[in-house]
Amino acid sequence: MEISTLAMYHCLAFVWYFFVTYSITHLRTEERPSEVFLYGGQWKYLTVLNLVLQAAFYGVSFLADVLRLIKKLRCAKCVISSRDLLFSVLAFPVSTFVAISFWTLYTYNRELVYPKSLDGVIPLWLNHAMHTVVLPFAVLEILATPHHYPAKKKGLILLGFVTFLYISWVLWIYSVTGEWVYPLFALFSPAGLAAFFAGSLAVIVSFYNFGEFLNCMIWGQSKFCF
Repeated sequence: MEISTLAMYHCLAFVWYFFVTYSITHLRTEERPSEVFLYGGQWKYLTVLNLVLQAAFYGVSFLADVLRLIKKLRCAKCVISSRDLLFSVLAFPVSTFVAISFWTLYTYNRELVYPKSLDGVIPLWLNHAMHTVVLPFAVLEILATPHHYPAKKKGLILLGFVTFLYISWVLWIYSVTGEWVYPLFALFSPAGLAAFFAGSLAVIVSFYNFGEFLNCMIWGQSKFCF
């Protein structure tokens, strides 16, 4: 894809994610079910954190494109390195995890992740913007431009660390409020919850590996995969 076209795409994606993030974080207070938006607000939900992550990624990507267009190649190289690390370790695996895990659990029992009371608060388009559109955007990014993946050990350590931080945030909220971020967690014993978190980590690691595989398959292993 030409750099100018790529810059336009990344700019539009950034604006889209900024708009979606703004929309979900500026729901009118009186419309929010009190049991959903208590301690931590929207910032306890992986879905909302992922929107911020995607906006940051596409903002960095657009900056890299602009630097390449104006021939600031030394600066562009540094920004591209940050862009690729952000995409490979977080943007692709997290967005894939959000989309697939949400709709799997929603199909099984929506009350476990997205209570019906939210239908009157969050418009249908916004639900799909948060939980559906993120996946094709992630795949399209791999198709649009190659990404340099870090060494496997480094990538998995960073991914595991960020996962640990989010799990710690979830547990902290429970310790303060006595309420789980997602009703699903209340179904588990402590051992079962630990197993669930471990399984979730295994799934998100598999999505990391899948993204690396797609990147290698499309763009060639020798140049972009290490």
